[in-house]
Amino acid sequence: MSNPAVARFHPPSAAAGGAFAAIDLGTNNCRLLVGTPTQSGTFRVLDSYSRVVRLGEGLAGEGRLSEGAMERALLALQTCAQKLLRRPLRRLLAVTTEACRQASNGRAFVARAQAATGLPIRIITAREEAELAMESCAPLLRPQDRRALLFDIGGGSTEIAWIRAGAGGQAELIGYVSLPLGVVTLAERAGLCCYTPEGFGRVVDEVTEQLTEFDRVHSIGREMRAGGVRLMGTSGTVTTLAGVALSLPRYSRPLVDGRVLDIEVADQALRDLFHLGREGLRAHPCIGPERADFVLPGCAIYAAIRRLWPSSCVTVADRGLREGMLLRMMRQERAPPRRAAHPPRWAAHPAP
Repeated sequence: MSNPAVARFHPPSAAAGGAFAAIDLGTNNCRLLVGTPTQSGTFRVLDSYSRVVRLGEGLAGEGRLSEGAMERALLALQTCAQKLLRRPLRRLLAVTTEACRQASNGRAFVARAQAATGLPIRIITAREEAELAMESCAPLLRPQDRRALLFDIGGGSTEIAWIRAGAGGQAELIGYVSLPLGVVTLAERAGLCCYTPEGFGRVVDEVTEQLTEFDRVHSIGREMRAGGVRLMGTSGTVTTLAGVALSLPRYSRPLVDGRVLDIEVADQALRDLFHLGREGLRAHPCIGPERADFVLPGCAIYAAIRRLWPSSCVTVADRGLREGMLLRMMRQERAPPRRAAHPPRWAAHPAP
């Protein structure tokens, strides 16, 4: 897959005024976000791109990335690289997640992608994935929040982050768990089972069982009953629930991101999605044929979280790793440089 324009991609120059860029190659999607910092500590979006690549297609059965999946991902990454050639960059982060963590040929694929595109892609750990999601969603915390439970339902895994809220919108990761269950892996493994009440219930039971130990270790249920804990979700599943709950004629990020849904409203949206069936999901304006098969597996994971950790509301975040990477890079740029450590005067100038 040769492309001369992509081959000339070079690392950011760190020149003043350059943009920040983040690439997230997930199990189902390849996403790019380019932005510049604002005075308020957020960022202004200059460019974005998202393509369904299904990198994890067949991974659950074969244990490796298929050639077709890798070709789709490489084409999307080349598009990202070509977009980045058009503007000066200050910094760039490019990461990939669960599919490449699991696949026996994941590291080989990353090396191939680096050679084909010039992009400095790296596989991040589940912990860093949870930290980046936390970084992107921390601005949605409120002053009254003591804790937050953040769930990120991805294509190949689900990350749960247990967060301590601090002053000024700061957040600290207390604990996290990564389940090897995502919308792609469940859709492939379960087939059409999530379209029946029995099959949907089996997935909910399985996810609940896998989360029980995490709840016991951190006493999350007890903390939630005491109050001051925000339940927050990021990913296509929870944003789709919001789009349905709001009866949007088409999906709109400004109307969804940061929206707080009463839990009964979110529950009704889940029931509405379930009753649509496969064809109804394909035709829904907030879903479409490319995402239809992944909606109910994601809803089953959400239902397990909802069962184990009851809450009166859920905060919906249409933001994730890309936003977290941009915010992290910008925060690091704002941080004052560390002063070099100097040896004590007596060590630098010993007595004669």
